[in-house]
Amino acid sequence: MKSLLIAFMILPWISPRATAQEGAARDTGNRRILVAYFSATGTTAAAAEKLARATGGELFAIAPAQPYTDADLDWNDKGSRSSAEMNDPKARPALKAVKGSMAGYDAVFVGYPIWWNLAPRIVNTFIESHDLKGRSVIPFATSGGSGIGNSEAALRKTYPDLKWKNGKLLNRTDEKAIRAWVKELGY
Repeated sequence: MKSLLIAFMILPWISPRATAQEGAARDTGNRRILVAYFSATGTTAAAAEKLARATGGELFAIAPAQPYTDADLDWNDKGSRSSAEMNDPKARPALKAVKGSMAGYDAVFVGYPIWWNLAPRIVNTFIESHDLKGRSVIPFATSGGSGIGNSEAALRKTYPDLKWKNGKLLNRTDEKAIRAWVKELGY
């Protein structure tokens, strides 16, 4: 009985806080966001983590079934795995795992490092392995020298039925700038 009395005494202190937090979640439109990313060296993963914090989105690593080695990523070697994949527009590296149903997501941010001025072929595998129709799809990328424009245009051309929103290069972008971009997008 004593513990029941204590519970009733502290309930008014807990209730308003919980209600305010729930209200804040409703104010954001209660949208579910997925931040899916492929990262070979960790750079894109760091950008994806900032984006997930800025959006409240869920992170999902687009991982290859067979991880890339340093030799695989040697863009100077025309025989390397990444070079071979990028030279073959039909290449679709196998995924380690699929996310599953996309039905609960309103928006899917798709991140990648820019390879040969394009998204790596594993990004195509991810898109083709998940039903993204009806969701906003927003690309983001990292790059040592290229902009996102060509890779974004190629994705739009390859998947014209998706609801694309303008992407952004997130090299060394801080969370404040990411939040401003996300706000511009309506998220």
